[in-house]
Amino acid sequence: MNMYPAVDPIPLPAPVWLFKGLHLLTTSLHFIAVEILIGGLLVAVLLNLFAALRRGTPAAGLQAGAAAALARRLPVVMTYVINLGVPPLLFAQVLYGRSLYTSSVLIGGWWIAVIPLLILAYWLLYQFADRAETGRSAWWLGALAWLVAGGIAKIYSTNMALMVRPEVWREMYSATATGSQLPPADPTLLPRWFFMMAGGLWVSGIWMLWIAGRKPVEQALGNYLASLGGRLAVLGVAAQAAAFWWLVQSLAPDVQAGLGSHSLYSISRLLWIAGAVLVLAVGAWAMLSKPRSALVGYVGALLSLVTIAGWTIVRDGIRDLTLGAKSYDVWDRAVVTNWGVVIIFFVVFVAGLGAAGWLISVVARAKPQAEGSLS
Repeated sequence: MNMYPAVDPIPLPAPVWLFKGLHLLTTSLHFIAVEILIGGLLVAVLLNLFAALRRGTPAAGLQAGAAAALARRLPVVMTYVINLGVPPLLFAQVLYGRSLYTSSVLIGGWWIAVIPLLILAYWLLYQFADRAETGRSAWWLGALAWLVAGGIAKIYSTNMALMVRPEVWREMYSATATGSQLPPADPTLLPRWFFMMAGGLWVSGIWMLWIAGRKPVEQALGNYLASLGGRLAVLGVAAQAAAFWWLVQSLAPDVQAGLGSHSLYSISRLLWIAGAVLVLAVGAWAMLSKPRSALVGYVGALLSLVTIAGWTIVRDGIRDLTLGAKSYDVWDRAVVTNWGVVIIFFVVFVAGLGAAGWLISVVARAKPQAEGSLS
């Protein structure tokens, strides 16, 4: 019995491989912003809390200054999380619409709740940043923002896991059609979620190395950010490696075998491992030398992109192999390529990426106030 809705009779206007490539590219960029937000917010919350508990000590001043340096940038990071999250979702709907639309409807109440939750998280981020920049205790606001952001991540993980479980769709819909329920227990859901959360530690650590190399950051604060960022990079890579092992063990045996036998996924896994090892090395070096160089930050950013691109492809492989074992072939689509539309799309797409890059460069070149310890 076919468990999926009928294929849309309208053919795709471009080859599947093109949509696949764009989906992987935009997903990688989105994941970088997500990891910075999740990890950077958690670190800023803890630093603000420690500063409040140790008020009046030199360590408290550094911790408060570090929390402020992270917090003031987080609302900008959130804009990239949102805007870079739209393209991969649209490409996923094109490629996996019969599966993704179904899972989205089944948990429709939770899925729609993402919008008000995003608005709430955004507002909490601004409140947290406003207070943290003046050295005030605001950790509880940041903690609420982190919980809301983590809840959104859990909803997304739930939907992405449910879309590859067509065997439970009928049971869920028979129970209720309101979209208010969550799917039956899934052994892959928790490791998937923990994998993403652990990645936030090392990505935020690399981000802190980048901040430490900015000229307005005072020497003492820069050293503190670089040392702490190095520790987080080491810890995060180790935690994410453990989460990946946990995730692989939770997969069906045929999916595990497919990941090992498919050349693209094998190469991508090696790329990810190589990037993670280099991130680990940069983190260990930063712990000892406390580098304050913009070059270190840019090298770290490049390593982050390579590493995340590697595991994004592996993640995509897990989805395709799981769906393939359940009679969903993402490559089996009617295609009538309209190259005129494709060319126009690429012009607009490249212009959009260029505009995003230009905005990042403007923020990077801006002359902010001097950043240092807050007493």
